[in-house]
Amino acid sequence: MKTAFIFSGQGAQYFGMGKELFDKEKIVRETFQEASDVLGYDMAELCFTENDRLNETMYTQPAILTVSVAFYRLLQEKGYQADVVAGLSLGEYSALVASGAISFKEAVQLVAKRGKFMTEAAPSGTGKMVAVMNADRLLIEECCQQASEFGIVSPANYNTPQQIVIGGESLAVEKAMELLTEAGVKRMIPLNVSGPFHTALLKPASEKLATELKQINFAEMTIPVISNTTAQVMEQAQIKRLLEQQVMSAVRFADSIETIKKMNVDVIIEVGPGKTLTGFIKKIDKEIQTARVEDEKTLADAEKQLNGR
Repeated sequence: MKTAFIFSGQGAQYFGMGKELFDKEKIVRETFQEASDVLGYDMAELCFTENDRLNETMYTQPAILTVSVAFYRLLQEKGYQADVVAGLSLGEYSALVASGAISFKEAVQLVAKRGKFMTEAAPSGTGKMVAVMNADRLLIEECCQQASEFGIVSPANYNTPQQIVIGGESLAVEKAMELLTEAGVKRMIPLNVSGPFHTALLKPASEKLATELKQINFAEMTIPVISNTTAQVMEQAQIKRLLEQQVMSAVRFADSIETIKKMNVDVIIEVGPGKTLTGFIKKIDKEIQTARVEDEKTLADAEKQLNGR
């Protein structure tokens, strides 16, 4: 049986994420401790207690990475291995850790900086993001193109065939929404996010991240990683360029799942907090077998799937 592990992105965080498996599993506690030692603050306290920091991008990103890698290591310890990995935006870093391309220690330092650069490039309240529902992909791209004379606006997340998120400067996004409404699009949902990530507004973050990436030596991947940016298998030589581009380029999640399907994968496991990705997959193809790992119950359910029961 072929298995894909896909890793949670920003927005999946919640207070208490990972606590149940942290209390029960030594490998989870060790992963949290490793993050705390590297970052100089208590990762368990950040994730488990109500605080103002968990929803701040520079803290959210290392927290989700830590929880995701802790769960991945637990699956590994139980003898489960993926045939292919991917992640949503930030989740791509968890996928690269799983593939052996980068150590967890380096990744958690890197995403803390990535979160800081993204916040600086698009402070809270900058621009807006809107989920466009049940509209043709080409129509959305065309309306964004036309609205671009009013500022930056583009598709930011191709989540499912029925949900594409657009983002950018407020005026341009509003103009794109007007054009979509005129074209007959009925449903658009403004998103409560900290900034219009995966748009050209993040170019300053991309440039700062490029400087940090120069200092990292990525190893050869032992498991194929599907890139958010290309929706194809990454090559080692492309990693730095793709991670640099990814911050300001659209996330092609739906296309990535189609690529995974072509690799004859039988089951896709969402590893990390929340169930956003399994929700997307059901919209992309309801025939795909899915499971997720974020607590004892979901872990037990995932093990049944992985054991073919």
